[in-house]
Amino acid sequence: MHIAVFSQYHTNPDCAATSRHYTLLAHIARTHRVTLITTRTWEKQRLTEEFPWVPEGVELRAAQVPYQNQMGVLRRGVAFGQYAAYAVREGLRIDKPDVIWGISTPLTAAWAAAQVARWRQVQWVFEVQDLWPSFPIAMGAVPNQWAQRRLFALEKSLYQSARHILPLSPDMTSYVRELGVPADKLTTVLNGTDLELAARATDEAAAALRLALQLQGQRVVLYAGTFGRANNVQLLVDAAVQLAPTCPDVTWLFMGHGFDEELLRQAAARYAFIRVVPPQPRHVVFTWFRLADVSVVSFLGLPILDANSPAKLYDSLAVGTPVIVTNSGWTRDLVETNGCGWYSPATDAKGLSALLGNLFANPAMMKMAGEFGRKVANASFNRQQLAGVVQDVLEKAAG
Repeated sequence: MHIAVFSQYHTNPDCAATSRHYTLLAHIARTHRVTLITTRTWEKQRLTEEFPWVPEGVELRAAQVPYQNQMGVLRRGVAFGQYAAYAVREGLRIDKPDVIWGISTPLTAAWAAAQVARWRQVQWVFEVQDLWPSFPIAMGAVPNQWAQRRLFALEKSLYQSARHILPLSPDMTSYVRELGVPADKLTTVLNGTDLELAARATDEAAAALRLALQLQGQRVVLYAGTFGRANNVQLLVDAAVQLAPTCPDVTWLFMGHGFDEELLRQAAARYAFIRVVPPQPRHVVFTWFRLADVSVVSFLGLPILDANSPAKLYDSLAVGTPVIVTNSGWTRDLVETNGCGWYSPATDAKGLSALLGNLFANPAMMKMAGEFGRKVANASFNRQQLAGVVQDVLEKAAG
């Protein structure tokens, strides 16, 4: 079977990114022909060269379309449009696929997949990574109401034309259901994590990293991910400042890059307990999570962000590090039901500081939460198993 994959941002484990689809494509390409239509945005940002850029058996078609998290709305829109145009052209040039797999974000990538599917008269599967256009609209990126209506109409038409839909969280699935999509057209496939890479994060590796960072005797709070507009970085800085007088042996590590990087660098210059560390390749980041006593998964307190399926959540739990989430959606239910983390409101820095103080005073509770997290990760977050679910959906869609 020939599967065409439309994904604007391909990464591999040498990148400072989740690389979800690298694992899924590697699994599927063992038994099917795969053509990936993407961009070279991340290829020049590889931090190591331990892995092939694409898995064995995957044919690559890649456009030169620059993109950065710091880009404004207009420049992002241009990048989205450039990829969509390239993807449609290449989708019509390749050998006819048996099924098309369209991955958003952005929504324009899924639109390109839908157009090629229609013109080539094949079915397509829609993977929903973020809820577009609701997310950018909630962030104020699309203030024009006419444009909002057009985007919502596009979103609904894509849900209708897709043979099957793969949301990345239960809340995303509920959102799509509320638009009138039948339940049998939806399969929730969590973002998940790479357990074989997580196994590299041994106690010895974490101890060596702690020594290299001169963190002996320190307790560590880790935020690892994009410093984006939606990631509520200011909340974490405020909580760190409030926690410092009562817990002077706590160091906050902020790993990543993005829109609020300058805010964090200014905070690090002012406070010795805040450090900004460079992004790490996928296969290394797990040791940083293993080093931490607790990690934080923070977003702004917008209802649309409650549906997120953040990689940092899965990665932290996979190595036995409990998490604090700031959104009252399915992630809160997950950590509270499984006893592997805690919830703190996205608007309450004082509350987050108090929660951390209480946790550091109860190390046995934190250790137990970490053990519970590792168990739920092994049971439900293995991307090798999730890849089998995605492959089954694609095969059924192709008939």
